Amino acid sequence: DATLFTRLHASSRNEKEAVTKIETENPEDNSYVSHAPCVSLEPLYNNLSINTFLNSKEQKREKKMMRGYAFIIVAVVASVIIQQPELVNGQARVPAMFVLGDSLVDVGNNNFLVASIARANYFPYGIDLNLRPTGRFSNGMNFIDLLAQLLGISSPPPFADPTTSGNRILGGVNFASAAAGILDESGQNYGDRFTMNRQVLNLGTTLSQLRTMMSPQNLTDYLARSLVILVFGSNDYINNYLMPSLYSSSLRYRPPEFANLLLSQYARQLLTLYSLGLRKIYITGVAPLGCIPNQRATSVGPPGRCVDAVNEILGTFNQGIKSIVDQLNQRLPGAIYVYGNTYGAFGDMLNNPAAFGFSVVDRACCGVGRNQGQITCLPMQNPCPNRSQYLFWDAFHPTQTALSVLARRAFYGPPIDAYPVNIQQMTLLH
Repeated sequence: DATLFTRLHASSRNEKEAVTKIETENPEDNSYVSHAPCVSLEPLYNNLSINTFLNSKEQKREKKMMRGYAFIIVAVVASVIIQQPELVNGQARVPAMFVLGDSLVDVGNNNFLVASIARANYFPYGIDLNLRPTGRFSNGMNFIDLLAQLLGISSPPPFADPTTSGNRILGGVNFASAAAGILDESGQNYGDRFTMNRQVLNLGTTLSQLRTMMSPQNLTDYLARSLVILVFGSNDYINNYLMPSLYSSSLRYRPPEFANLLLSQYARQLLTLYSLGLRKIYITGVAPLGCIPNQRATSVGPPGRCVDAVNEILGTFNQGIKSIVDQLNQRLPGAIYVYGNTYGAFGDMLNNPAAFGFSVVDRACCGVGRNQGQITCLPMQNPCPNRSQYLFWDAFHPTQTALSVLARRAFYGPPIDAYPVNIQQMTLLH
């Protein structure tokens, strides 16, 4: 896969591009730099088949649409007011939402994986969601649940649930699995999980079921209007690259090289989604992992600081996703790929917590040890009582309050939050 990407322009130490800063207690010493990726998807296009759901007439129609696509995006951006009232009367903006990702968006798939230890099937997980655990790694709802509310749809059910079949899949399916990574090896320290590649295969299984439930033309229209959310990358760092005792990736790859390895694998599956007929695809970047309680707890740095060395290595990956989004939007007829700037949104909450109602951003609401992040939330542990004031719920995951900020910025935000358009604007593109 290394041949799929050109060498980085800034490969030497004195040729670096500064990326977003996360302020700490010492704002004079918080900058970091990262190599900027130079990503080319050209070799992948030759192997892309877009005929799965498109006949020649439909391909011509989509190419015609693409010629005016830039104008449509500009028009939509200009016409949609960023802050709008919530949906009323349950009006759905999309026919379905398909979710692929990790524990940040898992709604219970890992509950059905008996060989997995990455499960949130015990109290106090779900303490603010009917006082019961559901498999969500949150005190309440997760990012997908909150986004579904904004879209006016039900949160899609977990793929692994045996009852997720028939009419229940018409509104979409959630394939996300805790500990999943872009690379198949990532997260294997947690046992069984649905990797990114496996999730795409599971999506194909669901689409095969849908083919039996509607006509080819109706399925084409349905998939083109449906929304796909992808949340990957965190485990490739936390449970792979940053775990040298179990994984050799940090010995084999420099940070930019590892990021490009991830990007090459990711790009292949983003193209696969297009070949399956999906057209509206939202891809989140990786948050500042050096600021989560787990990384703060394991750092030898001063208290109160994020782990700059961890945050430094993420810029290439996030900028690479944005570059891939640009290329896919230019080359694929009728598609709209969007990059979600999770890093920037988290940075704002870390830099100015009071503006978002947070008083604690450096330790978990539920956990054990330094920063309540050395051991994540344990069964029947008493969490903090003021959960809405905490940025982080456990050693790795945000609280529902923080996730609500992320969901609203993905849905309503300007291009700095969701590029080139936000999710609300995506739903208006036809």
